[in-house]
Amino acid sequence: MLCDVMWYAQERFNPTGMIDLATLTGAIIIGLGHENAGVFSNDDTLCNALLGAAKAEDEGAWRMPLGDAYDALLKSRIADMKNIGGRPAGSITAAQFLQRFVKPQTPWIHLDIAGVCQTPGASTYSASRASGWGVRTLNRLVSDIIEAD
Repeated sequence: MLCDVMWYAQERFNPTGMIDLATLTGAIIIGLGHENAGVFSNDDTLCNALLGAAKAEDEGAWRMPLGDAYDALLKSRIADMKNIGGRPAGSITAAQFLQRFVKPQTPWIHLDIAGVCQTPGASTYSASRASGWGVRTLNRLVSDIIEAD
């Protein structure tokens, strides 16, 4: 599971930040269509850098909310938590679930790319439906943050 990999990466490598991309929910398509990836983050600085990189590379990205109020949708009567919150705020509760496996000191972004990973038809960068969304954004982000130093 993605949450296991995220926890392992933090334990093993102690990263200064962490970004995951997943086709986690179809719910993000309801909210953002095929134009923008859903961006969930616990860190404004990293999130703003990613959003700037996405804009510079013309890859649509839109910040979505996280918050304690959404945790109520993950409460379970019989377990520590549910891994799905139901239909309301489906992409948000999925990100809230993942956030439970991120250490508080780790800047983190979850990119829900379900709507942008495959487009209904050909795109500027792909003759097929596979879009490759995020490659240019992440390359720009690394260039802006790491290589600029």
